[in-house]
Amino acid sequence: MDDQQRARRPGGRSARVRAAVHQAVTGLISERGYGHFTVGEVAARAGVADSSIYRRWGSLENLLTDVVVTRLNAQSPMPDTGSLAGDLRAYAAAVAREITGPDGLAVLRLAVALSNNGEQGLRARDAFLSERTRQLQSIFDRARDRGEHPPDALGVLDHILAPMYIRVLFGAGPLTPDYIDALVDRVL
Repeated sequence: MDDQQRARRPGGRSARVRAAVHQAVTGLISERGYGHFTVGEVAARAGVADSSIYRRWGSLENLLTDVVVTRLNAQSPMPDTGSLAGDLRAYAAAVAREITGPDGLAVLRLAVALSNNGEQGLRARDAFLSERTRQLQSIFDRARDRGEHPPDALGVLDHILAPMYIRVLFGAGPLTPDYIDALVDRVL
């Protein structure tokens, strides 16, 4: 296998290392919270050398940012149900599954902690919001093409996603399908 074929191969050791390191971070966040572990502890839990983490991410903050942006923006492909209401319900349900999944709360807590931690955290926040806006824009563009009138992305963030994040962060109630549908209905 030549270098060009190897470079295009999906997965492989690099993907396994990234997945193991991300899982180690979310596990440590769940157990200890933000700021209570080191690169060495992440490396040991992931079964990799510290140097692998520093070589790939440069710092613990860069690694934490990558975990947040990757996990909270993992939504793909965007739903295409044929209607704006259906697409928003499917999108919100997918976000709900992600944030209530095994590492969802840990990743949300990490995102909040990073957003209050200097320039790096602000970049992570901006990258997250930019990706969410891009995702929603693809739904809105299809809706306009069908002659529907979508809300703006900030309205969806404020009235659909934010209430779900708050419920998960504070344990304020489950994200049931009826609850998610009611949030979408209010926006539409």
